[in-house]
Amino acid sequence: MAIADKLVLTRQRHLKWRILDWLELALMMLCGVLCFGFSLSVTADIVTRTIGHPWLWLQEVTSTLFIYAIFVGTAVATRRNDHLYLTAISEAMHGTPRLIVEVVIRIVVLGVAACLVWYGYLNYLRGFGSFRLPSGTPIASLYAIIPVSGVLIGLFTIEQLVNGLRNGFDHPEPQDEDAAPPAVRETRVQP
Repeated sequence: MAIADKLVLTRQRHLKWRILDWLELALMMLCGVLCFGFSLSVTADIVTRTIGHPWLWLQEVTSTLFIYAIFVGTAVATRRNDHLYLTAISEAMHGTPRLIVEVVIRIVVLGVAACLVWYGYLNYLRGFGSFRLPSGTPIASLYAIIPVSGVLIGLFTIEQLVNGLRNGFDHPEPQDEDAAPPAVRETRVQP
């Protein structure tokens, strides 16, 4: 099984366009790199402080990696229906009530995505007036990911909305390949 097959979920395939699978894969790999980098920078920060020679720039790197991981992770989780999604409510329903709830949920998520794009962009522009210490880089470097995340969340939500209205939101999930097979009853023949 290729790495792409493990990172791109087949769950709720009826709500996804195959053409965006590469984007989900790239975002999942980016999340892994960001989380690894975050862990590495925290460890290096602790070690350098313990030996008495702290690298102050590591705190900037750590915060940047953390913030980028949050917003990239939020975008990819939206495509995978793992975040910003009220599954307990909608999955308990069928037919028209489920359709209505699914559409309303996605419209709310689109509103959140629009806010991320608009206000994230405004914060990004304002961020050029403030600088991070000790490097002196504009704080806008932290805010740049917010509107990008909003665009991705909006794209993935539109993808789900269009496909859900076309194919229906209520589809049985395929059997998990890694799950244990169902138990087989043993029958005995009486003599």
